[in-house]
Amino acid sequence: MEPMMHMHGGDLDAIERAYGIPKNEISDFSGNINPMGFPKRAAAKLAENIAMVSNYPDKKYQALRNSIGSYTGADPENIVVGNGSTELISTFIKSVNAKKTVIMGPAYSEYENAVKTIGGTYEYFELREDENFILNVDRLLTVLDGDVGLFIACNPNNPTGTAITTENMEKILIHCKGKGIGVMVDETYIEFSDSIDKICSIPLAAKYDNLFVIRGISKFFAAPGLRLGYGITSSKKFHELLAENQDPWSVNILASYAGELIFSDTEFIEAAKKLISDERRKAYEELKTWKNVKVYESSSNFILVKLLTDKITAADIFDHMVRRKMVIRDAASFTFLDESYLRFCILSPEENARLLKELKAIVE
Repeated sequence: MEPMMHMHGGDLDAIERAYGIPKNEISDFSGNINPMGFPKRAAAKLAENIAMVSNYPDKKYQALRNSIGSYTGADPENIVVGNGSTELISTFIKSVNAKKTVIMGPAYSEYENAVKTIGGTYEYFELREDENFILNVDRLLTVLDGDVGLFIACNPNNPTGTAITTENMEKILIHCKGKGIGVMVDETYIEFSDSIDKICSIPLAAKYDNLFVIRGISKFFAAPGLRLGYGITSSKKFHELLAENQDPWSVNILASYAGELIFSDTEFIEAAKKLISDERRKAYEELKTWKNVKVYESSSNFILVKLLTDKITAADIFDHMVRRKMVIRDAASFTFLDESYLRFCILSPEENARLLKELKAIVE
């Protein structure tokens, strides 16, 4: 059962096989995907235009990049697109070619995996629990020195939900620019934040060519199956390397067309932000009243909780919840965390209420 508890969020097929519960009956609080699902207007347009699969996409993806530019405020010339974020992350890491990388942690394990593929070494910079997992910039800058060539941060961070302000990110970029250090910021979860204007790094990309900001549509737009990622950087070296290494038409025509549609769907975007904001606040305020947990304020669509009792572990809770057709994330597999940490994302009001009721019954 151990591998199951630490699985990547959303692997309902594995749970169905292990527990014999049909996956369509499970509420997945582990995958961090927008509970509103894929935007309905875009889905209808895709269905109407399915015949476009007989055509090749535009090699330059100009309409898609213009749509992303309008959505993010980035210069379309600084925007690159890829088949999910993985190839963009690996290409940026190759372009920096750092001997040593510092990764802000706890963190998503794929960052270290990408560094390993180019033969680089890495170490983690710890977001400390006694600082509520909030980045201590002064402490970080003392580490970004010597043979460090790359710094990687998820903002807001997964799994802590804490965020780096744009002001602090600029301090990091100025320091790193002077030291010849590249900076990669993963903004996968930033669209769920109430304070996106105060934590977004995209406005800094035109000014600092050592910055690469990565995003995708898997979480906020609930489209992991479309495999569309995009990045923003003014680094000429990165753009040249991507042009040399990226396969033509790496983004399929349906994903490209979907991107042209979803980024302008303001009704969906505003509704999703309000749902997540309201439900996250309710869950946080409820959890703050419990005596056996510590809850951390989140800028994302998930909440990290620490158990303050040794009578139960996150693994126990995972198993208990699955049997009640709810999946949470046992966070022990994240660097610096242990069996006392669990993470769950925000779903519908009804599902959130059911989760909190069941969790309180076994924790309190």
